[in-house]
Amino acid sequence: MLDEGIRGEFEESKYDESELSKVESKWKRFLQDSAMAKQNLETEKANIKGLISDISHQTKTPMANIKLYSELLSEQLEEDGMEAELLGQIQAQAQKLEFLIQALTKLSRLETNILEVVPVKSQVKPLLESAVEEIRKKAEKKEIQIKIEMDFEAEAVFDRKWTEEALYNLLDNAVKYSPTGSEVLISTKLYEMWCVIAVSDRGRGISEEEIPKIFGRFYRAKEVQQEEGVGIGLYLVREILQKEGGFIKVNSEVGKGSTFLCYLPR
Repeated sequence: MLDEGIRGEFEESKYDESELSKVESKWKRFLQDSAMAKQNLETEKANIKGLISDISHQTKTPMANIKLYSELLSEQLEEDGMEAELLGQIQAQAQKLEFLIQALTKLSRLETNILEVVPVKSQVKPLLESAVEEIRKKAEKKEIQIKIEMDFEAEAVFDRKWTEEALYNLLDNAVKYSPTGSEVLISTKLYEMWCVIAVSDRGRGISEEEIPKIFGRFYRAKEVQQEEGVGIGLYLVREILQKEGGFIKVNSEVGKGSTFLCYLPR
């Protein structure tokens, strides 16, 4: 009965309760409840997936219209003045909303396996260069230098698209929370079973009690509540790496910066 329950193959009809002992009867009820809970969970996941998919679809047109109309208005307004300032706020909030919807859609597709992560053995350097190029404009606005340190041609097993998404999220956080004019460093290190990609910044750092919480969905530390973001990035990074057979660690000291270590299987 236990083996069938573990395999998800337990069926009540196979057993005659009159022939069961008290222990077997209790196991039967437990397995029935477990099977029902699993079915309810799958139904709930399907409902959430459908809901997020509908939200994503239904908001695309309004978001596109808001951006279009705000751009048309910006062409007619003077650069200075209250109207231009208010319009800038509308555009900024529209971008935040669009980012949140995209992040929720990615999470939904990743968690429900709609979009499959397909790790293959590939060179690491092109992955790093692509992620850096994507964040370069944001870094330049804060005069932050992003450096890649690689003294060897490393290979690892990863999905190029999703791993680039994970690295971009780490770099985005590094740029966001680092002081103007500082430096963000990306380096690699090889172990027997792992290729480690490290993203280091000189930002505010993370307290020891916050570290276990930062990879939770929608979690944001008190110190960064007023910064832009919704607390999805690090959760998404962890989910992506786990689906590739890897994991993530962080070393940090308040006031001195943080280093996020992405472990990819070799």
